[in-house]
Amino acid sequence: MSAADVFELPVIDLDEAKSNRKEVAAKIVDVLENVGFAYIDNVHGIDYKGLWDCCQWFFSKPFEFKERSMRKQWKPENNNVYRGYFPVIEGEPSRKECFEFARDVPSDDKSVSPDNWFYEKSTWPEEDGTFPFKDFLQGQYEVMHDTCIELLKLCSIGLGIPENAFADKFVDKPCSTFRILHYPPWEGAPPSNAHIEDGKVVTTPEHTDSDFMTLLTPFQFRGLEVMQADGKWVEVAVRPGSLVMNIGDTFSRMLGGKFKATRHRVIDIGVDRYSVPFFLSPAFDTDIGVNFLSLFTGEGPPHVPEKYGPWVLNTIKHEKKYFEYKVLPDIDY
Repeated sequence: MSAADVFELPVIDLDEAKSNRKEVAAKIVDVLENVGFAYIDNVHGIDYKGLWDCCQWFFSKPFEFKERSMRKQWKPENNNVYRGYFPVIEGEPSRKECFEFARDVPSDDKSVSPDNWFYEKSTWPEEDGTFPFKDFLQGQYEVMHDTCIELLKLCSIGLGIPENAFADKFVDKPCSTFRILHYPPWEGAPPSNAHIEDGKVVTTPEHTDSDFMTLLTPFQFRGLEVMQADGKWVEVAVRPGSLVMNIGDTFSRMLGGKFKATRHRVIDIGVDRYSVPFFLSPAFDTDIGVNFLSLFTGEGPPHVPEKYGPWVLNTIKHEKKYFEYKVLPDIDY
């Protein structure tokens, strides 16, 4: 691939935001209006080596170990339906295995229906004493969450609305998901639906994220490609020590498309690839309806309230039809 095909994303420096808040706020709004992706620098508390060690500890385990936390979709005797482990599924163009978890809601919180699997208790693998898998990842979840909240505050400042206008939606019972991912290279002939232009094959087909905001740890791996405004695909340049940020359909839709949920994909690079995405999502009952800015500006069409949970469930099950969500049970709202 030529140098012209490798794209250096704009940089949002969180240390700079401490002293030049309005300038960085204006920059993040410009980035999300025109690019949709950015590097996030100086995220204090992120332990990249620890995240790498998490991936190596879990994904190097035998299948029999990993399947103990497997979702019910693939292991019917298990109770977890939304998070846990899912394996590489043969015939799917999305070639990856995953472990994911969430911040658990306190067991005495009576506001959450026991039938709402968005809030099911996270399922954790049994540890062997060689690595503090659960404690480490739970700590890194909080770092990712806090980083997203700071970015949302900067978005609000840049848009000229109250600083906590978005951040307040994540105070109580967010549905955010933290994943570790392993993309094995294709063995033999990939399925026809994994082939794309120029002889490439994907390990994740093109898509937009469904959540609010994503923070990705890509480690040293290339393979992430984003679609530019002209429809051309470009590879995101590797930038060690930075997170990659993009927003999802939920945030973009709330703002009437003012912020871009940019299409992206992952290309098979011929080696085992790992990444760690954090998907920020609001509480199940949070209002994510369209024309959100009109609540503050009084301009444009009026805001139309809509709950996050029912909307995203319909999106992932019936519109995008993600393979890992196809058989999720319905929820009585």
